[in-house]
Amino acid sequence: EVQLVESGGGWVQAGGSLRLSCAASGFTFNDYAIGWFRQAPGKEREGVSLINNSDGSTRYTDSVKGRFTISSDNAKNTVYLHMNSLKPEDTAVYYCAAEFSTVLPGNSGPFYPADFGSWGQGTQVTVSS
Repeated sequence: EVQLVESGGGWVQAGGSLRLSCAASGFTFNDYAIGWFRQAPGKEREGVSLINNSDGSTRYTDSVKGRFTISSDNAKNTVYLHMNSLKPEDTAVYYCAAEFSTVLPGNSGPFYPADFGSWGQGTQVTVSS
């Protein structure tokens, strides 16, 4: 059974940093892509970043490029999202999701919740101005 557990969310002032973790189990970690998504109140869930553990490639949505970094620790089956220079508009519930890497459409560009089949429960990130 695929399990994804997020942690690391919290409250931070604008300009601050947080590191989110996604601990994965129940599947062959190196065969999967792990994505981070976020959903703010009243808005649709959007893709933030993903890492394809099969080849190490990464993607970022434009609004976080240069501020967020995704990384993967294969020994710990954990993916991290390092978030710097946080803005109030980054406030959302952040979810990690997993999908078999060969199922993921394309090698670059946007990615969507429908592309991923397994989800964690989410962690709240609140950035105050």
